[in-house]
Amino acid sequence: MEELELSIVMPCLNEEKSLSYCLQRARHFISDNQISGEIIVSDNGSTDNSKEIAKSHHAVVVNAKDKGYGSALMAGIKFAKGKYIIFADADDSYHFDEIMPLLDGLRQGSDLVVGNRFQGGIEENAMPWLHRYIGTPIQSAIGNIMFGISLGDFNCGMRGVTRQCYDELDMHTSGMEFISEMIVKAALRKKNITEKPVKLYRDKRDRPSHLHTFSDGWRNLRFFLLYSPAWLFLYPGLLLMFCGFIISVILYRGSVTLGQTRFDIHTLSYTSASIILGFQLVNVYVFTRLYAAVHGLHPFQQEFMRQFKRWFNMEKGIMLGVLLLLAGIALNIRAVLYWKHKQFGDLDPIIVLRWVIPSVTLVLLGAQLMISCFFLGIMNIRNKTTTDAYSGE
Repeated sequence: MEELELSIVMPCLNEEKSLSYCLQRARHFISDNQISGEIIVSDNGSTDNSKEIAKSHHAVVVNAKDKGYGSALMAGIKFAKGKYIIFADADDSYHFDEIMPLLDGLRQGSDLVVGNRFQGGIEENAMPWLHRYIGTPIQSAIGNIMFGISLGDFNCGMRGVTRQCYDELDMHTSGMEFISEMIVKAALRKKNITEKPVKLYRDKRDRPSHLHTFSDGWRNLRFFLLYSPAWLFLYPGLLLMFCGFIISVILYRGSVTLGQTRFDIHTLSYTSASIILGFQLVNVYVFTRLYAAVHGLHPFQQEFMRQFKRWFNMEKGIMLGVLLLLAGIALNIRAVLYWKHKQFGDLDPIIVLRWVIPSVTLVLLGAQLMISCFFLGIMNIRNKTTTDAYSGE
């Protein structure tokens, strides 16, 4: 059986007002350009006449049992037989007879071609101003920074992907964050991602949009953070540790007055907590990356493991933890000697807490570091066992 060149996939949920326009445009595009192709309507539980309309236009109808935009697309793409897959909403906000730039991009070697509505044009009232001027630009900027991409429209719903690339991406998300998952995973796997102008039109629906501005926006942002633990854990943790350490060192030597505000042991207690919290966040980052590496959840787990083994040494980490612990004990001894000097009576908190707070901080850091090193050592053994099993050793 000859392989089809193109599969056009339309996720659909009660789109009887617009689906005919989309199907006609898609059918004309395939016939006018003499392309071997198919049209798939992935129905996500429509209660109107959407499925009947799709069948009347000779489209392949797939019943997506799981709810959600991503679920509908995954169900439809699963049945796609084309070498190239192009998908967009079935509300006629994108015109399927204008997809040649996306198809050309795939033909020219791109793995993923993303539409850009800001380059192609946005019809009046086709996009809410909150999405156009705030939501999409901010999310695109965040995605570009976190994952080293250069895209002007992260959220465009019209895009094309090769069958081979899609299969390698191993998509999972069921909601609107499916759009971001596709770009992020393609970027992490160093796929060739390009952008093409597409025009956004006013849709023909007579009901509210399936898109929920704040909940879907949060789901996208949450996905970014979960797939970039450095921004969620590492960078905030390092910042907390750095700022807490600098201020703690200054306050350990004595109080600081700025204007009419005096910073003393009360501030020192918070900066010490900042150091401990920052260390915990860095710990979680390392645990997250190592877990992903051991279980194959990240495409470059072997590179991370190589770097981890290069820098991590359980014995050296435990030794550093012991040194921190001893330093904390030394400060505590100093506080006890001061207490003895006062004949174990009342103490001046301004003096003694300047030793006790750093002492407690160092003891906690030392203990946590040693515990973390033991745990990382166990995970490292787990990784070696798994690697040996796969290599047949």
